[in-house]
Amino acid sequence: MDHIVYISVGSNMGNRLENCKFGIAELVRNGKSVLMDLSRFYVTEPVDYQDQDWFVNAVFKIKTDLVPSVLFEKIRRIQQNAGRPEDAIRFGPRILDMDILFYDDGLMNTKELIIPHPRMHKRRFVLKPICDIAPDMVHPMLKKSMKHLLDQLDEHSQKVFLY
Repeated sequence: MDHIVYISVGSNMGNRLENCKFGIAELVRNGKSVLMDLSRFYVTEPVDYQDQDWFVNAVFKIKTDLVPSVLFEKIRRIQQNAGRPEDAIRFGPRILDMDILFYDDGLMNTKELIIPHPRMHKRRFVLKPICDIAPDMVHPMLKKSMKHLLDQLDEHSQKVFLY
């Protein structure tokens, strides 16, 4: 069965754009996942941990037959292969960061994985790119569209510029 999944991708180390493209390409390389859509890339201000370089971020949509736990493990391996250490500073610099935002319209809460992503509705670096590809998609818990959530953010916080 095919599932629709939205994933955010970001990097603020090395060649940030190429790191993001690498992550996307690796995820769809084996044919278990197919790239359906990709937002534009954005340069984004760091959030939470401020003392670091700005990020490049995007959101992409895949169709996959992988269950959430297997998809999550695959993403972890891709991040490690890109050079991301397991013990990285929380919200700190990353060569590659990929997060599952939505998996169909399902809800999941395990020690390893929470879907929908628990902070996405507060993050301009997620909402701006997802609005490129799915502005009318409704958050299954908040019952608000991505565009509405983006419009609710303080316009002076979390600077985001087109790459």
